[in-house]
Order: sequence, then C-alpha cells, then structure tokens
Amino acid sequence: MRIHSVQAIPIEIPLDKDFGGSTYHVLKRCTVITRIRTEDGIVSEVYNGDNRDESVAIARIIEKELAPLLIGEDASRIEYLWQKMAKITSWNRDRKLAMEAIACADTALWDLFGKACGVSVSTLLGGSRSSMPIISIAGYYEEGKTLADLSREMEWLRQAGMAGCKVKVGGLSPREDAERVAAAREGAGKDFVLVVDANRGWSVPDAILFASLIEHLDIQWFEEPCYWYDDAAMMARVRQATSIPVNAGQSEFTSYGVRRLLQAGAVDYVNFDASESGGITEWRRAANMCSAFNVRMAHHEEPHLAVHMLSGISHGSYVECFANPQRDPVWAHLIQNRSEIKDGIIQVPQGPGFGLELDEKLVQKHRVN
Repeated sequence: MRIHSVQAIPIEIPLDKDFGGSTYHVLKRCTVITRIRTEDGIVSEVYNGDNRDESVAIARIIEKELAPLLIGEDASRIEYLWQKMAKITSWNRDRKLAMEAIACADTALWDLFGKACGVSVSTLLGGSRSSMPIISIAGYYEEGKTLADLSREMEWLRQAGMAGCKVKVGGLSPREDAERVAAAREGAGKDFVLVVDANRGWSVPDAILFASLIEHLDIQWFEEPCYWYDDAAMMARVRQATSIPVNAGQSEFTSYGVRRLLQAGAVDYVNFDASESGGITEWRRAANMCSAFNVRMAHHEEPHLAVHMLSGISHGSYVECFANPQRDPVWAHLIQNRSEIKDGIIQVPQGPGFGLELDEKLVQKHRVN
C-alpha cells in the first residue's frame, strides 16, 4: 500500500452571522480536505479542523513538507509515519499549525488503513459501540437574543434529534450567565443533557460562583472555566469547589498537555481535538492516558471523526456537532452520506475507513487554492 500522491484542499464558507463565545468570533467555516492516493488506487476522503485563519497555510505544509516524507512509504505504517512527520515540529516555528497539518495527513492514513482492511476506523480503534449520544454546540451570545429565545432554542434542538446542548457562558457576569443556563434548562426539560462552556473566560472566584449558582440544574460538565495562563492549577481549584465535573483539553495540541491536566487533578472529561493535535494517532495516546486516570473522553466538534473515535473506546462520552446548518455548512451539506441521528443517538458509519462521501461540486465551489 505505497503512497503515490498527497493533495490538500482548503475550504472556506462564509457564515450568515457571528457565532461567538466568550472570547472569540466565528464568521466563516473553514476546513482542509486531505486526499492521499496509494499506488493500488485507494484514496482517502477526510476533512479536518475549523481553523478560521490558517487553512491555506495548513494545506501548504501538507503538500510542501509532509508529502515528500510520505510519498513512496507504506501507508499502513501509521506510527512510523507519524514519528517521521513529527520532525517538522522540531525547529522554531508555529508548532500548533504544524500539528494541525500532521493531523490532516494522519487522519487520512487511518482512513486508508480502514479502507484497505475493509473495516471502520471505529473498529480499528476497538469497536466498543455501534452508536453514540450526540449533543449540539449552541446557546451563543447574539444581539437581541432573550432568555425566552434561548429556552426555545433548546426545544428546537430536542426536536432536531439532539440528546443535549453545550451552552456558551463566560462572556457575562456569573449571575447573568446563570440566568441564561436556567432558561436553557427550562426549555430543555429534565432529561436533556446540558453542559456549559466558558472558553477560558473567568477567574477562579467567578467560575466557582457561577458553578454554585447552577449546580441544582443537573449540569453534565463545566468546560474550560478559567483563564488560559494557569488553567490546570485553576481548574483543579474549581473542580474541588463544585460537584459539577470539569472538562478541558481542546486547547492542548499534544498528549503531553493532556498529561499535565490529568496530573494536576483538573479534569473529569477531556475533549482533546484530534484535528488540532496531530490526528487520530496522538488522540489515541491521550485517550489511553485518560483511561488510566479514570477520566472520560469527549471530543471538540468534528462529529464525522469523533463518532468513530469515541465509539472505538469504552470511556467515550458524547459526540459534539453544530445542529444549526448555518453554523456548520460543511457537516450539513458537504457530506453526502451523513450518519443518521434520531432520539439523541448517532449511528457509527459501518463503511470502511471514516466512510465519508463528499460532494465534489461543493468542494470545487468553496476551495480557496
């Protein structure tokens, strides 16, 4: 299964409005499609990431730096190829960007391996389950949006088949955001999964105050509660002060960063993002460490990949998506064979590899190179 060629296609789709959290704005949906072709004609069909500024640069790294390392190699030697690619992070450069490029190539290699074996990536990773619960990222801050609007949004998500919602917090005072979460719970009902995500928006005292105000609302986890600069130590303090489980990891881009969170006693869930951190190979290393620490795995966005990864292990939790097609037109429209979602459950694709079929007309329409 020798590698013949490597192609990276950056995609960019403008959004109709700003889907922002406490510390960021989202005005476009970007991703990178990676197609690795073997000499015997197997072709990967995957896309990775949501980097809103650097997708063209990521594609350039893949084609200019990683492709020469991969062409002619046996695509099934994934660990060997990962170590070979990782050498591009050794010198003084934007290492996170390099890890995102490695993630694209690594994910494509797992897709190829699954196709060569005739099994899904979920099966390659262990095949723990054939379906997973799925929640939507929503509850954004929007101009003019009322508590009643937020409550109705939760009702809509339930009707759309979601098991729950990740509500954005951290952009207002703890008491104001607690009111928003209470409104979300009222609209969602008792059996709807609610998690909250501050995107590193608060100090320790504010995070603890907020947690105390929402503990009675049955919150599944409190994600990235504290400022970035000493987050592991600060989250450990928050975790000790509340009964709500703490989730973090999406801002790490190596498994060593995850180890730091585990050793600090900072987390109950880890939502390490494979597309920002070296791909499936590095994500699996983090997942194995989390298992040893009795910490559950989640995944930041990327439902088309996460459904395979989280279902492949016994300690996977919830697949995340953007149920609103305005927020993620890639997942809504680019995938021609998207997995069925019903009653809060998404089915794991059973085709080989990641089992994705992309709409080539849309790929050509939205490519930016």
